[in-house]
Amino acid sequence: MTDLIAPFNRTCWSLLALAVLAGCSTTGTRPEAPAAATPAATYAKVDWNTLPTVSDADLQAGFAAWRSSCTRLKNDATWAKPCATASTVSDKDASAIRAFLQRDLDVYSLRAGGHRADGLITGYYEPIYPGSLTRTDKATVPVYGTPADLVVVQLDSVYPELKGKRLRGRVEGKVLKPYDDAGSIASKGAKAPVLAWLTDPMDLQLLQIQGSGRVRLADGKQVRLAYAEQNGHPYRAIGRWLVEQGELKKEDVTMDAIRAWAKAHPARVPELLRSNPSYVFFVRSADSPEGPRGSLNVPLTAGYSVAVDRTVVPLGSLLWLSTTRPDGTPVVRPVAAQDTGGAIAGEVRADLYWGSGDAAGKLAGDMKQKGNIWMLWPKGVALPAAAH
Repeated sequence: MTDLIAPFNRTCWSLLALAVLAGCSTTGTRPEAPAAATPAATYAKVDWNTLPTVSDADLQAGFAAWRSSCTRLKNDATWAKPCATASTVSDKDASAIRAFLQRDLDVYSLRAGGHRADGLITGYYEPIYPGSLTRTDKATVPVYGTPADLVVVQLDSVYPELKGKRLRGRVEGKVLKPYDDAGSIASKGAKAPVLAWLTDPMDLQLLQIQGSGRVRLADGKQVRLAYAEQNGHPYRAIGRWLVEQGELKKEDVTMDAIRAWAKAHPARVPELLRSNPSYVFFVRSADSPEGPRGSLNVPLTAGYSVAVDRTVVPLGSLLWLSTTRPDGTPVVRPVAAQDTGGAIAGEVRADLYWGSGDAAGKLAGDMKQKGNIWMLWPKGVALPAAAH
């Protein structure tokens, strides 16, 4: 599951020391945490034969998912050459895929703290919630688009070393001040278009955690929503709040457990939601059978796209993942680093996208597994700057 317990542990880059704003974040299509000091990642080079075996079907699907990234990486200094070569390889030919990978890429085991190979693998999905395009007696929870008074400052326009960093706030007079937190927006509203109305405030919270989703209308049609912006306040996991309140044990926190608690304590749901000051704004996107677009701006592939900490694993990277489903069955396959997430921070850390709907949601919500990750990196290209 996308982490419902761990609070963001990255701190805002403070070269500007602009205390007038609540936070800063990177660009992307899922809620991002402010960035901390770069993790002390270690990339330990290993032989190809040390990788766990994958089936031909998983190899082909993982390769195809990664190669879809090449629409965005064809001019990238790291991936342009491998992408050009990969375009000549059939994703139906497992032998050709293996030959390409072993010829063009080296294998590095991701390690935390210089030696620990085990990490945390969670899951996320595209939820589908009942709702309406107009307010009704049942659909009373607004899903907002980007507010007209939200100011976003792209910091690298002044400080190139802050590439991808943004500050968010509102101008009052001649002063840039923090934007409203989630509690204020829930009580006062926002100067923003309402894209849809949901029937349950918990649906909105979980839609914001996932970063995208669909609204199922009464006639069966669906409206797809994607991450557009965020209010600049740090994300604080509602699962951790429940643990701190003594309402749940840490090991018991899942989406289902949080929903069950909310159903049993409806009067305390506003208090629960106010514990997370972060608020995500959405945009309507064209419906299609493809997955939602991740931070790399390519459609995600169910079971083969992951969100990563981009300070450790650059977006577009090809990874080799070994973990398990919540029932213990193995998941060993190549996956594509095509997304980021606010709670996805750390050296051996990934959030596996499971698709759309309730079945994917159940799998994602229960997933909190141990796993190992290998990064497949172009030969002759310098490793990411996070290496120590």
